[in-house]
Amino acid sequence: MSRIRRHIRFCGFNGSLPPVGASAKTEEMRILSFCLLCLLSALTSEAGDWSQATGPNFDFSSLEAAPVETFSASLDQNVAWRTTLPETGQSTPVVSGGRVFLTTMKPVETDSEIGSDIVAYCLAADTGEILWKKDILGGYATKLSAPFSDASAPPAMSDGKNVWFLNPTGRLVCFDFDGNEVWSKEVRSVSRCQPILFEGKIIVHRQVYLPDEEGHFDHSHVDAPNEEWTQLQAIDSATGEQIWVSECGVNMGCAPLLQHLNDGSPVIVVGRGGGHSPPEKPEGVSMISAETGETLWTLALPGYMSTQTFPIVDDMALIFNGNEHLWVNATDGTILKAVNLVEEVPVCRWKNGKRVIQTENLPDNKPRAITQGSNLCVGNYHFFRAYTKNYLGRIDLNSGKVEYLELPLQVLREPGKEEQTLWNADQRPEDLAPLENKKLKNNISYVSLRLNSMRNSRGFKVSGDGRDIGNGWGHTASPYATAIGNRLFVPILSGMVFVVDTEAEKWDESAVVSVSDLGDLGDAYTRASISTDGTRLYGRTIREVLAFE
Repeated sequence: MSRIRRHIRFCGFNGSLPPVGASAKTEEMRILSFCLLCLLSALTSEAGDWSQATGPNFDFSSLEAAPVETFSASLDQNVAWRTTLPETGQSTPVVSGGRVFLTTMKPVETDSEIGSDIVAYCLAADTGEILWKKDILGGYATKLSAPFSDASAPPAMSDGKNVWFLNPTGRLVCFDFDGNEVWSKEVRSVSRCQPILFEGKIIVHRQVYLPDEEGHFDHSHVDAPNEEWTQLQAIDSATGEQIWVSECGVNMGCAPLLQHLNDGSPVIVVGRGGGHSPPEKPEGVSMISAETGETLWTLALPGYMSTQTFPIVDDMALIFNGNEHLWVNATDGTILKAVNLVEEVPVCRWKNGKRVIQTENLPDNKPRAITQGSNLCVGNYHFFRAYTKNYLGRIDLNSGKVEYLELPLQVLREPGKEEQTLWNADQRPEDLAPLENKKLKNNISYVSLRLNSMRNSRGFKVSGDGRDIGNGWGHTASPYATAIGNRLFVPILSGMVFVVDTEAEKWDESAVVSVSDLGDLGDAYTRASISTDGTRLYGRTIREVLAFE
């Protein structure tokens, strides 16, 4: 019963009575029908499938209990199988009907920096055997393995019969489960897109202006006219034909979530504003209808940084804006409440070999307070990673309390050797990996025991953005965290995965279930989320795809 109750709350039913009068019965039936649909969705998701980027609930969560909470590919612990991939790739493994779907970049034959073509893979979920693979040609260039994404980053989508792969540089393709092409359409999107499959519609970014030949977006599009703005678009999953284009602009780095208001309306909150002078105006957020693309309201937020997810809880949109967390009325776009994220905040730190709670003021001179894409709302808390520290934060949605927990920068594991844990640059400077660029010294992103080698499984260096050597803290685009049961899985670029209790009463070391890993430190670079089918967890790195149980 608790699972059913939780899922109905997810879908927006708040227990209020239907209106009195002639329409009461109709309204009651509409709400009951909607809740039944949500319940059937919950029961279906319990069968296990993580069939698209955001999982069975469209919000990077699954009601399934995590099948495993501790794993280490570097020590071969709780590894069900691992399959070597010939080339770098970033998409989250999507699981549907006993299959795992993911993409890599087209294999290179020398050290390389850019690419546009990708390869779609179908693997057996129980063994990791590659069942088929298909080339999907692209268009514009992306920087290989970039910490802010490349052409292989958008996850696949599946309905259990067909699977759709997006090459954001120019093509969307539908295959059946045997690998036969159903249709293929020219579609130009963005590499950070997390495609949504909803009621026969595929919802993705629509991109008009392009990067240069080296995959770099410059600042020349700042005054581009409306017709060149990035927007959302809905595409018919059966035919590939466009259904709608959003009225408002959308930033290429934001991660829209399919959500429901309390009246059952399917909606999406989108953001505008970010680095590289995007043209979409006004900076801020808008809510659009997932059925028509119509703009329902707009909240202008000057200087807004939109690279985040946009959850809705009980008709409140939860927004990070600068140094604040906002509760926004999801019915009209007005700000209901705001709390400061950086002033006088409690932090559970690791100092002198023990945990201590202290009050800190975090840097307040940055355009954002959170690592890009790191926020996830689970239950009564909104989790996020701090932008300037190796801290995992959470906000109590009822009280507004903000608190932080310091996590390791890196953990080095090698068979037969004592585990090494790095907390800060001053802890063991003699053991830090040397940096060729001395300007990066003491930058939290590059304080490491091992820098990422950025070499694929065949030994070629596949790197178009030098920032990819970083540990995954600081200025980067985070792999999206996922919530599986009451466990939060937080992967970072180095291949470390923090597993945290989402219901922890105290925000201290007792909340950390494990510090797991996807492979050898330095060779396990990842930008993918952790997914599940209820039996196994799935992850991937620059070199391989893995299952844990």
